[in-house]
Amino acid sequence: MSIPIILYGATDCDDTAHTCAALQARGIAYTAINIATDPAAEAFVRFINRGYRSTPTLVIGSGKRKVILTEPTPSDLDWALSLATALHE
Repeated sequence: MSIPIILYGATDCDDTAHTCAALQARGIAYTAINIATDPAAEAFVRFINRGYRSTPTLVIGSGKRKVILTEPTPSDLDWALSLATALHE
């Protein structure tokens, strides 16, 4: 089962690059959206993060069964992916 993952990031953000690399290393497909070039995506990130332009912000899953994660550590990412998998089984 493939869980949809949207990564809102910025090309000048090291945390975004690290999270993309971590997802790729795990062989996990995701959609990347650059908030520097997408005003609606930037507004979403600011809304989720109480006014902050925090990247990366990930939305893992869909509908009512999703996990939203901001600036995850590797262990945060593992936890969120495990939780999202359990929610979508």
